[in-house]
Amino acid sequence: MAERECQGLPADWLNAWLAAVGATVLSDAIQLRWTTDTIPLAVLSVDGDGDPIDALVAAWPGDERLDAMPIASEWSALNRMERKVSVDVFGERARAVRSHADSWTLSSTMTDLHVYQGGEVAHAPLDPPGPGTIKWLHHRLLKTLTHIDSPAERITATLEGRGLRVVDNGLGFDLSRVTTQADSSRKTIDPVVEVLAFFGLALLPVRGDGVDQRVERSRSRSSARQRGWLTVPHRCFEWPVWRQSLDFTSIDALLDVWASSRRWKRGDGTGVEAPAYDRRVWDRLNVHAAWRTVGYESRSSSDPTVGYGSERL
Repeated sequence: MAERECQGLPADWLNAWLAAVGATVLSDAIQLRWTTDTIPLAVLSVDGDGDPIDALVAAWPGDERLDAMPIASEWSALNRMERKVSVDVFGERARAVRSHADSWTLSSTMTDLHVYQGGEVAHAPLDPPGPGTIKWLHHRLLKTLTHIDSPAERITATLEGRGLRVVDNGLGFDLSRVTTQADSSRKTIDPVVEVLAFFGLALLPVRGDGVDQRVERSRSRSSARQRGWLTVPHRCFEWPVWRQSLDFTSIDALLDVWASSRRWKRGDGTGVEAPAYDRRVWDRLNVHAAWRTVGYESRSSSDPTVGYGSERL
């Protein structure tokens, strides 16, 4: 097995974790494990004498695949989709793409199991609205890909920890793209990380409680929840790292079993339940660390910025 340790994909960076997982989704020849350093690094591998970078370059998405993705605005002869998707348009699209290889692009970004009063379906936490006219995740993906003119060189640089950042908003939730008030207001991203992170969403479907606010007007909050997201004690996403090399189907299974390690206990003096963890489950799975997101705090009520940092569990 040929391995490549990725200095550019540390486990405590949400987008890097998603990117490492996304590499296994993009190429089914790639497996993923994590080092046991204080901040673990992704280790990508392929069987035989190959190179994970060659596997990624061979699987890198082209225009034909992107145009055929079920979340594209225009798809076949069906109704056009934008950021606000009506439940009828969503249902039409979902029925048509059920057997499509990239049907996950629809089920990992929105759900008709929560419908707002206006009749629009709810979006996943990792599908936030974008700034200006770039509000649709598929548009943001296409825009990000235009920055990668030489996949082999850019992928190599990113995995080695020397990836070049470009001015862009990317998928719209990477905290590292946000500057301080003393710096330039322009947001920058590593486009390779963003593209791979998009494919990592394949393992994070979104669901809801079947709430139709057109009927149930008393409920104002969205019940949409994405795999791995908690709502108490605060809204956050949790993710683990593991020692053994796994392909994406094995990672999918591990995430389910790892979630069973979560227990609930009363917080000190608050009466609010908070998650705790059965480390015996972690040990059985060879999980040696995990993180949760910490959300960006807006500078003002008019600041639409979304970003997720992390804290270790």
